[in-house]
Formats: sequence, C-alpha cells, structure tokens
Amino acid sequence: MAENLTNKSEAQIVIFTLNQQQYGVDIAQVYEIIRMTDITKIPNTPYFVEGVINLRGKIIPVIDLRKRLGMPEVERDKATRIIVVDVDGITVGMIVDSVMEVFRLNDVEIESTPSMINDIDSSFIQGIAIKDERMIILLDLNRVLKGEEKEALANM
Repeated sequence: MAENLTNKSEAQIVIFTLNQQQYGVDIAQVYEIIRMTDITKIPNTPYFVEGVINLRGKIIPVIDLRKRLGMPEVERDKATRIIVVDVDGITVGMIVDSVMEVFRLNDVEIESTPSMINDIDSSFIQGIAIKDERMIILLDLNRVLKGEEKEALANM
C-alpha cells in the first residue's frame, strides 16, 4: 500500500487526466476544482509556473502539471480544469486536462510504485491504484515541488 496516501483502510481520491492517463490525489489535499480562467503571468518564475489567479480575493500561484511532469504541452479546451490543492501548507492551482470523478479506494486496491518506475521524473508517484480494471497513478503532491520551488510559490 502507498505509505503517504493514507494510513486508513479507505481513501477518497480525485481522479483527473493528463496525456490520456488517469491520475489521482487524496481529496484531503484538494480545496476545490475550478474551470480554466485567466492567469496573470509573473516574470522570472520556473518554466512550469503559469502565473497567478485571483480566487475570491486570494492570490494563488498556478502550475501546469503537464510541464512539471515533463509531458508535451497541448491546447487547453473546455475540459481543462484547475485543481486548487494544499502542498505542504501552500495553496497552489494545478492545471490538468480534465477532472473525471471522486471515488473511494481501499488499501488492497493500492499497489506500491513498480520498481521500474524509479527515475527522477517519477519521484512524485506514490503508488498505483487498480479499480474496476482501471489503472490510476497516485501522486504525492508534497514531492511534485522541490523545497526551493515551494518557497518561491509561497512568496508569490
């Protein structure tokens, strides 16, 4: 079972897509899911930071999760969403291709990350979930950003 996802026997997971693959994050880290909106660009930010949005009076940095995970860029469409999450106490928006659903996983449906997935680009993977013959890659949001990147986003 994936260690950080939950120490409980069951977890609720938000399922989203990137590059036609399903990914999941623990719903406990998700504040809300919003439609794509105008993003104000900020100069001198890491390549994957799209800028900031104003969400009900709060300025939130937004990252393109495709760029951060080394995937090719695509044109955004009506299905594109921003998932507003907590990453080590920092509120961040993550642009994803689409959000599919929320469902429950129990610990027997979560496998450890396969040993063949151990390169630096895959360090964000917490485990693999198998549910109804679907494979969902579970992300550890606390590893998606490095220390200095978190600090830069917190100061935006």
